[in-house]
Amino acid sequence: MSGFDLEQLRTLVTAVDAGSLSAAVPLRCLSQSALSEQLRKLEERAGHTLLIRSKSGVKPTAAGERLLAHARPLLAMADAAWRDLHQIPLEGEACLGVTDYFRPADLARLLARLHQQLPGLRLRTRIGRSDELELAQRQGELDLAIVMSLESERKTAPRVKIRPLHQEPLIWVSALDSNPLQRGRPLPLALLPEGCSLHRLACSRLEAAGIPYVISHIASGVAGLQAALTAGLGIACLNASAVAGQGLRLLDQDALPALPSARFLLLHARYEDQSMQSRRLQGLSEAIASSLSG
Repeated sequence: MSGFDLEQLRTLVTAVDAGSLSAAVPLRCLSQSALSEQLRKLEERAGHTLLIRSKSGVKPTAAGERLLAHARPLLAMADAAWRDLHQIPLEGEACLGVTDYFRPADLARLLARLHQQLPGLRLRTRIGRSDELELAQRQGELDLAIVMSLESERKTAPRVKIRPLHQEPLIWVSALDSNPLQRGRPLPLALLPEGCSLHRLACSRLEAAGIPYVISHIASGVAGLQAALTAGLGIACLNASAVAGQGLRLLDQDALPALPSARFLLLHARYEDQSMQSRRLQGLSEAIASSLSG
């Protein structure tokens, strides 16, 4: 018998996006043993080991990457078919909040792809800091929010559904022609305001390593931070997609404290019923995730 079970494929995608099996358990509403059994059966059907398991989490093997490339569009099509047959209207207006750390160089292209997939949807987009967006989503000002979370953080909220989108490394960067790692001088840090998780992370990691620093620039957003870095006003830790195409230099990562990965999560209200509002929001979440996670 050929073919794959869609729920097993969904478990694979969720485990990879979440970064670990334990993080995937609540997202799939399965026990740890049931989730592991689904993955075991999927690997048996595929004839390959699909995941590398370690204390730090899971990563796809080469065969796993190949299967993921097929699984994501298959799941998106299956979800679209479900919405169509259940007559879930993906029309009207929705408000999406997006952290400005999220793929700033190609966010416009991704939103255009979403518009092509959902031409009947009027989407209002709000760019901001993750903590502000999380609060706005909880207060009902946003239908959905894409926020950033550090690898070590575990976000939980009783009435919020959390869906992983993807994970990126954090790296230390500066201007191409700058030389910030000079002996005897404190590191000049360019940061966002104190509410930013990367602000707290950079300061705490340098303090723990005993590396002196001075805050040389505070920017109100990622675009301003990128400009400050390009101008040589300091160094910063940024996620990989916020560095791409900016003409910035990766600093010697061995000379600076190690950094965790950043996870991007899609948040929306959790409904326990099968009301039209619930099904519409779930359908919209699936459409946004399939558009933005590629």
